[in-house]
Amino acid sequence: MARKNSASATRRKRSGARGRSTRIAAVDLGTNNCRLLVAEQNGDGFRVLDSYSRIVRLGEGLNATGALSEGAQTRALEALQACRQKIDRMKADKVRCITTQACRAASNGQDFIRKVRQETGLRLETISPKEEAKLALLGSLDLIDTSGEFALVVDIGGGSTELSWVDANAVQRRGVDGCATRPPILGWASFPVGVVTLSEAFPEGGTDWYPKLVEHVADMLRKDAAAERFAHLFEKGRGYMIGTSGTVTSLTAVHPELPKYVRSHVDGQWLSRDQVVGARDKLRFASPEERASNPCIGPDRADLVLAGCAILDAVWSIWPSDRLRAGDRGLREGVLLSLIHKPKKK
Repeated sequence: MARKNSASATRRKRSGARGRSTRIAAVDLGTNNCRLLVAEQNGDGFRVLDSYSRIVRLGEGLNATGALSEGAQTRALEALQACRQKIDRMKADKVRCITTQACRAASNGQDFIRKVRQETGLRLETISPKEEAKLALLGSLDLIDTSGEFALVVDIGGGSTELSWVDANAVQRRGVDGCATRPPILGWASFPVGVVTLSEAFPEGGTDWYPKLVEHVADMLRKDAAAERFAHLFEKGRGYMIGTSGTVTSLTAVHPELPKYVRSHVDGQWLSRDQVVGARDKLRFASPEERASNPCIGPDRADLVLAGCAILDAVWSIWPSDRLRAGDRGLREGVLLSLIHKPKKK
């Protein structure tokens, strides 16, 4: 839920009433990353004022121990302290902080959330997989293209992957406010596999390593009812994919061999299946050192990006499409829009 950020909230509200637009902030603490957006509300949308992102690997070792490690908690707390400082500096009026699979799965997830509240004052909300899928869609609404009847929104995280099958025409009819109230999601599924958990479960090595990753994930996906319910629509060319994760944005930047990652050259770009495969193979057949030196990957993602590619390949094998659209956006943007379009109390 949105909350006032400090004791000075009343003064800020009065200041906003004199002319300053409402400022909103979204914190997304995932299994791999901690991210922040601070924005100024602008009608039905927003204008970004400040942002922050740091890889914290909160879910590191979670598969083996079932708990968040002390080191992972320390890294996450440091990043959240930085978020809190930015939120205070920008004088945000409304703040919503979410956390996802790592805290959902960890035996000490709630203990960590209490520690965050005590040390930073931020109220982390552990959202459900369904809410996560809804927010990923909400953050990607303007990427929906009605030239295809159905969109499959793929959100590959550090600890889980969320899929949403969306009625593209309904998105256009309802607009942002209508989609926030009643998302046009025909079906959704969440799978407890992400780039961190898959990489840890299958350490890189051997010629058959990558195919094993793909098949492991595909086996998991096939067991879901959505495999049968929606596969035929994509096999008939009636759907396309939207990818909102770092995996997809990385592939989109690697394809044209950008000298550095530039958001404006990635967000909203379309790639054909062949272009995605070409970018994937550049990474798949590179050494770990070569991946780390790629300016669009870097050392922090070099050991995770192929796990993300394997998840994407598994999804594509079951719900095939000729094209994919990249979105350098996701839960943070969805959270901001959820604050703007929060249903009014009756």
